[in-house]
Amino acid sequence: MTHPRALDAATERFEANRPRLTGLAYRMLGELHEAQDAVQDAWLRWSRHDQEVLDPEAWLTRVVVNLCRTRLTTLRDGRTDYVGPWLPEPVPTGPGGVDLGPSDTATERETLSIGMLRLLERLSPAERAVFVLHEGFGYPHADVAGLLDLPEATVRQHLHRARERVGTGRRRFEADPERAAQLTAGFLRAAGGEDLAALEQLLADDAVALSDGGGVASAARRPVEGRTRVARFSAGLARGATAVTVGIEEVNGGVGVVVRDAERVIVVMAPEFDADTGELTLLSSVLNPAKIARWPAAT
Repeated sequence: MTHPRALDAATERFEANRPRLTGLAYRMLGELHEAQDAVQDAWLRWSRHDQEVLDPEAWLTRVVVNLCRTRLTTLRDGRTDYVGPWLPEPVPTGPGGVDLGPSDTATERETLSIGMLRLLERLSPAERAVFVLHEGFGYPHADVAGLLDLPEATVRQHLHRARERVGTGRRRFEADPERAAQLTAGFLRAAGGEDLAALEQLLADDAVALSDGGGVASAARRPVEGRTRVARFSAGLARGATAVTVGIEEVNGGVGVVVRDAERVIVVMAPEFDADTGELTLLSSVLNPAKIARWPAAT
């Protein structure tokens, strides 16, 4: 029979790790509810083996990563039939929001961004695990090798391939939250104005707008590409946004836009800007009600 104090200590140890584990699972899976389910499965295993574990943090990390690698394969099978572009589930990470582990550095925040999580879909489960552990959580190569039971040389190869695959679709993003908020506010003002040419000047030549409606909400089912098309698309969205409130809030550790009507959130947008030019390069909009149901109806 387990002594109550031992059980309490084990629970406290796990709860102390829960935000980190949830952030790890979310970066692996791109869906918060799936990440929380994986962490709960880890808790069930922990509750049976906690007294045997010498290094709880490493043990829990290994369990969550392995659970996520298995889940990711199943999730990706379902995503092949998704209607329109698939985007990760956006998460409120500001005050009162969800704690997704480390987000102090620009690199840590980038591994939480909607754009990066979408690019991580290009990686194999093993490559994604290596990338997330090293880039998102700062584990050295040797520690990643130990957690994943892989030779260190293999870990380095996985990380090299992951960086290449992510890098081909990634531009240097705007890391300064204050500047990103200013750029976002400027974009919203221009989108709601009458000067389409002024709006176009805020966009990169190869700007892209992605809309995830999941076949449930009305959304563009193909990427909108190019400065002129994205400008017209954004202006059209602004014209159609009547009787709503638009707020700049923290989304996935960065600056986002949340649009609400009187009763609910109807879209969460994550704009990304080139750090050198300040031009908008990617506008990710999630309208699928299943992915934004957790957002509060009012701030």
